[in-house]
Amino acid sequence: MTRTDLRLIRTRLAVLAAVLITLWSYAAYVSSQQAVDLLRVRALADTLGQPIDRLILGLQTERRITAETVAGAGQPTPALVGARAGTDRAAAEVREFTKGRDLRLLSAGSVRDRAGELVRRLDGLGTTRSQVDTGRLDQAAAVEGYDEVIDVAFRVYGPEWGAYESGLAADTRAVIALARARELLAREDTLVSAALTGAGLDVDGRLRLAALVSNQRYARTEAAAGLPAGGQGEHQRLAAGPEFAGLLALEDRLLAQTGTANALAGLTLPDWRAAADAALGALQALVTSTARSSVERATPGAAVLVARTGAVVGLGLIVVLVLLLSWATTVRRLTDELAGPDAEPPAPERDTPAPTPGAERELFLRLTRRNQVLLREQLSLLDGMQRRERSGEETSELFQLDHLTTRIRRNVEKLIALAGATPARRWRRPVPLLDVARGAVAEVPDYHRVLIAPHWPWSLAGPAVTDVIHLLAELIENALAYSGADTTVRVSGEHRPQGCAVLVIDDGPGLDAAALAEANHLLGNPPADGPPTGASGWYAVAVLAGRCGAHVSLRPSQRGGTAAIVLLPAQLVTVSDTGRPPATTAPHTPHPPARTGADLPDPSGDGALPTRVRQTGPIGPEHGRTSLDTVELPVAKTARRHQ
Repeated sequence: MTRTDLRLIRTRLAVLAAVLITLWSYAAYVSSQQAVDLLRVRALADTLGQPIDRLILGLQTERRITAETVAGAGQPTPALVGARAGTDRAAAEVREFTKGRDLRLLSAGSVRDRAGELVRRLDGLGTTRSQVDTGRLDQAAAVEGYDEVIDVAFRVYGPEWGAYESGLAADTRAVIALARARELLAREDTLVSAALTGAGLDVDGRLRLAALVSNQRYARTEAAAGLPAGGQGEHQRLAAGPEFAGLLALEDRLLAQTGTANALAGLTLPDWRAAADAALGALQALVTSTARSSVERATPGAAVLVARTGAVVGLGLIVVLVLLLSWATTVRRLTDELAGPDAEPPAPERDTPAPTPGAERELFLRLTRRNQVLLREQLSLLDGMQRRERSGEETSELFQLDHLTTRIRRNVEKLIALAGATPARRWRRPVPLLDVARGAVAEVPDYHRVLIAPHWPWSLAGPAVTDVIHLLAELIENALAYSGADTTVRVSGEHRPQGCAVLVIDDGPGLDAAALAEANHLLGNPPADGPPTGASGWYAVAVLAGRCGAHVSLRPSQRGGTAAIVLLPAQLVTVSDTGRPPATTAPHTPHPPARTGADLPDPSGDGALPTRVRQTGPIGPEHGRTSLDTVELPVAKTARRHQ
């Protein structure tokens, strides 16, 4: 390899790294957007929603008592002093929010601006109070001042409280609408209470009363229609119950008398207070209970959303780092080789860089294109998960995402091995050969078509595990590709005097004698200058076998397909048990691999890879041989379909 070749490889890897980082960044953004929106809504509800609710209630009470005081031409009463103190305590909480810097609210700047406007209006409330106390403000102006502050408080609730379209966002909007309906009832209460205290109702007052009654009834009905099923039922019960019976009767009486000069005839302040307080209290209890139940219902979904986002973003970051580190290691090794004592002298500069040799070029392009396809599938999965509001397929898609990542890792580790380096993933202690076979199955597409014999009495030396996994994965993937979609590929083991053999058998059309001889020659004598055209798979198998000391050969199978035999020498395998399975075993349906992408499964547990054992049969196979008839049972297509 010349320095020009090395520069070309560096450039291509840099471009591919930029594309990979861009894809991961986009995937991380779209998958985390929902979680960020949800966290913002929860933070707003905790830090601002409850203080705003208490502030509005305090302002409504203070407005009514102020109107009664002005109408009665009296001095501030203890009730008014207490109402003002309650409003000031709630206002202090809102002021604290505008001073804080909660990191969860970095994307809620407009909410903070509206809260700041509310604080400025609250600062001017002292002037209104002073003018009321000195008699310089009439009832209409005083009530209008409180109305404006309450309107500003409601405007704090904006689109940021429901940017993530979910059940929680819809419930939040319905609760806010119900609170606005309660405000209309509170304004009606203020008008009637002041009139009964001594102000009376003129023509404009009677028209305003009729409008308030009609508007609050309509707004309450519309808000209740948006509540969840439980909230709608509770509202219907309240509307038909004693909480609203007295108020509705008094409202109908007032509406019937609005055309008369004395619309309040026969109505006393205690009667009105009892009816209005009961209805206002029932509405506030409904607002509070609906908000609490909505949060309780959304909590499990929120936990799943945050966990899914963490898994997607974290897994993607791990894949990106592994690939970048692997490429950096490969480039560093090539640079060291080029700078060694036997390095080729620098080639003269030319206008056009020297191309990569044809065989090596085919191998690198094949691996790179596979990675691009797998990454595109991974991104499509992430985009689909982000667009769907609710889905029962999330678990299945996460399994697919894990499987795609496992296959990407296989291509990267194979590239490192073919370059002459050692992948970082290694084992020091022996690993059960059954787990090695299962790990290989987890690295291929259509893994549900692979049947593994259930009992393997051997363990494989740790340093050879990675190479044997990739070697078997190459053979299994080749068998799947060249056999029908309605057939199975069977993997089993046999005892041999010089060690043991792993058999990969398919039911495809098989190879003719010439092709079989050519493939066996390539497996036994891989060319030093790279794979011949169209045979990169066999070349990879041969290189991996040479690295770990295994020998691979092909022969026709008894059912017309091809059998690949991987002979593992005695120095790599040890007999771990008697080789006899239990007397009876239960059927096991193939299912997706569960986290096999990280490491081999624990030898003491279920490997969670596709296996199939028969329900009845002989007590067990001969010593040193896995039972082939346990894997050759026909499997229905519906049983193999990914669940």
